[in-house]
Amino acid sequence: MNAQQQSLLKDSRFKPWEPVLWLLAFAAPVLSPSHALIINEIAIVALFAVSLDLILGYTGIVSLGHAAFFGLGGYAAALFAKLVMPDPLVGLAFGMAVATLLGFVASFSIMRGSDLTRLMVTLGVGLILLELANKLDWLTGGADGLQGVVMGPLLGKFEFDLYGRTAAYYSLTVLLVFFVLLRRVVHSPFGATLKAIRDNRLRAMAIGIPVNAKLAMVYTLAAAVAGAAGALMTQTTGFASLDLFEFHRSADVLLILVIGGTGWLYGGVVGAIVFKLMQDFLSSITPQYWTFWIGLFLVVLVLVGRERLIRPWTWLSRGGKA
Repeated sequence: MNAQQQSLLKDSRFKPWEPVLWLLAFAAPVLSPSHALIINEIAIVALFAVSLDLILGYTGIVSLGHAAFFGLGGYAAALFAKLVMPDPLVGLAFGMAVATLLGFVASFSIMRGSDLTRLMVTLGVGLILLELANKLDWLTGGADGLQGVVMGPLLGKFEFDLYGRTAAYYSLTVLLVFFVLLRRVVHSPFGATLKAIRDNRLRAMAIGIPVNAKLAMVYTLAAAVAGAAGALMTQTTGFASLDLFEFHRSADVLLILVIGGTGWLYGGVVGAIVFKLMQDFLSSITPQYWTFWIGLFLVVLVLVGRERLIRPWTWLSRGGKA
């Protein structure tokens, strides 16, 4: 094992403080059972954000249609539970499989053209699926949504309750599993090649990196993880609607990465926590204008800088980094 491989392996290992954070996350539904539902939603959104960070933060592909995989995974899992069998884990695997297939097919569309072209193509895929879900009302329920989705007990023992505790632990567990797996991926030689493509695509091609193959692989992987997040959403809520495909889903997850930062997996997790807690708090105070305050927060974040925002004592220092 050479020095570079040893460095990648070292980076993939958990730091001493990380298990503490995850233990606190798993203790949260017990310490605050009244907030189990929002904890479940935060875990799902965090997984969705981590999936986008794979292609945005590590590969440099901007996408406005990532909700296509989220929504397809959600509808696939919901239809599987309603028409085939209600087992959550099998439904999760099915939702991932369908989203993975779409990701593989869609990956060929991002290999050519400029960033603007990719932006429009990804947006177009999301809009096509939104319209299909709306028109195929005999299957998806159309604008009324897919109702009557009843999930069986998790592992045959844990029923999904109205308080959301089982759902929270289910989503947190899936998030942790994917986080560990993706951590190994981004700190592997494959992850290093993704960063090389992000930094300079032409240089990566010049040194022999099969850029198109790598783009197809990471885009397919990101689609699979986004499909898992969508499946979790419909399984834990018992409902699938056109909202899963809406543009605001893709926009929100981009905002989450702006808040938490790109190019590190915790950015999606931290951003999801801040975004969802702000959304919940502000919408309870000003239901009509909560988006204004989040927009104002993002403006301040960009102007001040993420590092300085969490260290306000540096605001008056001229030498502080933004």
